Amino acid sequence: MPLWPLKHASPDDGAFDRLRASIDPDWIEQALELTGTATLRRRRLPAEQVIWLVLGMALYRDRRIDELVDKLDLALPDRRDLTVARSAVAQARARLGSEPMRWLFERCSRKWAHEAASKDRWRGLALYGVDGTTTRTPDSPENRDHFGGHVTARGESGYPLVRFVTLMALRSHLLAAVRFGPHATGEITLAREMWEEIPDDSLTILDRAYLGASPLLALERSGKNRQWMTRACSTTRYRVLRQLGTGDALVELVVSPQARQRERAHRQGGATAAQSNQLRGGASAHLR
Repeated sequence: MPLWPLKHASPDDGAFDRLRASIDPDWIEQALELTGTATLRRRRLPAEQVIWLVLGMALYRDRRIDELVDKLDLALPDRRDLTVARSAVAQARARLGSEPMRWLFERCSRKWAHEAASKDRWRGLALYGVDGTTTRTPDSPENRDHFGGHVTARGESGYPLVRFVTLMALRSHLLAAVRFGPHATGEITLAREMWEEIPDDSLTILDRAYLGASPLLALERSGKNRQWMTRACSTTRYRVLRQLGTGDALVELVVSPQARQRERAHRQGGATAAQSNQLRGGASAHLR
């Protein structure tokens, strides 16, 4: 179920060569073998070539598929006199499926984003951000049934809507992880699936939607020294434990009995769900 393509400027002709140089060829082989797609390699347009074609299509969305096959030099060296028909390209993409591309994305994103974040730390912490949004996907009965859409008094949204959440290395703007789901799936639900992707000794920037005991404690307890920072709401309740300076205090968030009970269901042990944080003063408060 492809996502609706986003508008962007077409990259230069050397972008694909730079991308190819950044991807270890062994990752392509692993993506095919671990997803059970390696048997397709004996075809006229083998699976590893199809992966490069799909990557090229993502880079050069304004170009025809047959033009990309020629431009990206995807013909087999032992069959120089034969060309790849348009129908063969479409069939090869269908046979490849989405799993090898997903595996390759996760392999590349984890390596590139985490390495970039580790090299450019702030006070010893790798910097990340988490946020979510929605995007349109082509209107089909299958997409309507799976993704759904936004329903108002005027009716359903014009296109099915996909909700997705990303984990980004903030210094480099490289994506470290992404989760997709139906529009009805909550952003925090998808984000919690990525908490284990956040490395130790890190600081994650979040918006106010995440200011709650359950998601924040789950983030902290997924590893070691996983810090977070978010803006406080006007209704945020906390107790000042110690004043550290002007507009700077050590505080303890007040957790409702309902939230405390929910958090106990998510974790082992009987420790309190309240979490000590620092309050950064100023025009707007930030909790971390």
